[in-house]
Amino acid sequence: MKLFSEQMCKYYRQDFGIQTQVFRFHNVCGPHGAWEGGREKAPAAICRKIIEAKQSGKHEIDVWGDGNQTRSFMYIDDCITGLDLLMATDYSGPLNLGRSELVTINQLIDLIEKIADIEVTRNYQLDKPQGVRGRNSDNTSIKNILNWEPRIDLETGLKQTYDWIYSQILSE
Repeated sequence: MKLFSEQMCKYYRQDFGIQTQVFRFHNVCGPHGAWEGGREKAPAAICRKIIEAKQSGKHEIDVWGDGNQTRSFMYIDDCITGLDLLMATDYSGPLNLGRSELVTINQLIDLIEKIADIEVTRNYQLDKPQGVRGRNSDNTSIKNILNWEPRIDLETGLKQTYDWIYSQILSE
């Protein structure tokens, strides 16, 4: 479906002269995103699980898969900056928009544990969906075309995300 959409943008440019721009987003996270209900991404889900574990005193969480799946996670402010930069150009090809830093789910949990000042036991759920084993953003093109790539490091973005989710849980 994503490839089809990119092709449609290409044809609308060619056939009708409509200006289109395509970003391929890689795991955007941050405050004001989904953090419960099954639509949340891994950073928000793990933040929520660790907050709940800390509040309950039962310092354990369920982890889908073995924790060795890899992803790149980009903070929402970098996503918006990237969008603004692309929209200011005439470039019409697809560009990856994500951090090139690759982390495992276990490393993500380590960072959130550090932010929360807690260690949790990880109950690996090998029967749960894991998605692809690994995915990362190749930022070669975005660096060449926009002379930019996402700059906010993962720990900084996770801290903002964790704090916001914590405030949401407290307000319930």
